[in-house]
Amino acid sequence: MPSARPHPSAATLDAREVERFSQHAADWWSDAGGMRMLHRINPIRIAFIRDHAVRLSGADPRALDSLAGLRVLDIGCGGGILCEPLARLGAEVVGIDPGEEAVAAARAHAAESDLAIDYRCTTAEAMAAAGERFDVVLAMEVVEHVADVPAFVRAAGSMVKPGGLLVVATLNRTLKSFGLAIVAAEYVLGWVPRGTHRWDRFVTPDELETAIEAAGLDAIEATGVVYDPFADAWQRHDRDLDVNFMMAARRAD
Repeated sequence: MPSARPHPSAATLDAREVERFSQHAADWWSDAGGMRMLHRINPIRIAFIRDHAVRLSGADPRALDSLAGLRVLDIGCGGGILCEPLARLGAEVVGIDPGEEAVAAARAHAAESDLAIDYRCTTAEAMAAAGERFDVVLAMEVVEHVADVPAFVRAAGSMVKPGGLLVVATLNRTLKSFGLAIVAAEYVLGWVPRGTHRWDRFVTPDELETAIEAAGLDAIEATGVVYDPFADAWQRHDRDLDVNFMMAARRAD
């Protein structure tokens, strides 16, 4: 299929992972589909991104256009479920994904929502080579699917403007994450399609921080994202990074 062809600038791209997600392109905007967990954790991701991004501009985080004036890149944007709310907050959003089906779904939904989002079927390496620069670069639930984490983070980090922000969300490589993110989420509860994750590809906070620092940025905050079964909701937990976690990093001025 077209999205699985080798890309000349895709050193970290895993074509099998692109193929896997392309099979679920029609599910991106279904609350009951294979991407429903991303929809449920989206408010936490957006709040984390917004709270760090407004520090760049001095905007009021409560403002409806709190991200106005910021250029944001979402790497591995899929169907655009993160791009759209960021655009509604006023950001100039570019979403990239190597899967043609995902990009087509993202473009179609943005058109239906009357949102001007620049979606491109390309890779982080190609964007970096073209000299693209952004105030905020996002890699949310992406690094656990790439072939070379340090190289990917280096490419993503190179696109962060001086004083800008890199935000990464991923899964920690622990026994707890194997039990919850793979056994429970994929095989018992069916929250995500089976085979979505490989535990050996999960990245520890220390490994991610090392890659971020090697890319010339400084990690400034890490926080966990945990599921509360009693509230049936996802919540931030600053001390529990055992399964899902997010990390923000800044490039010096």
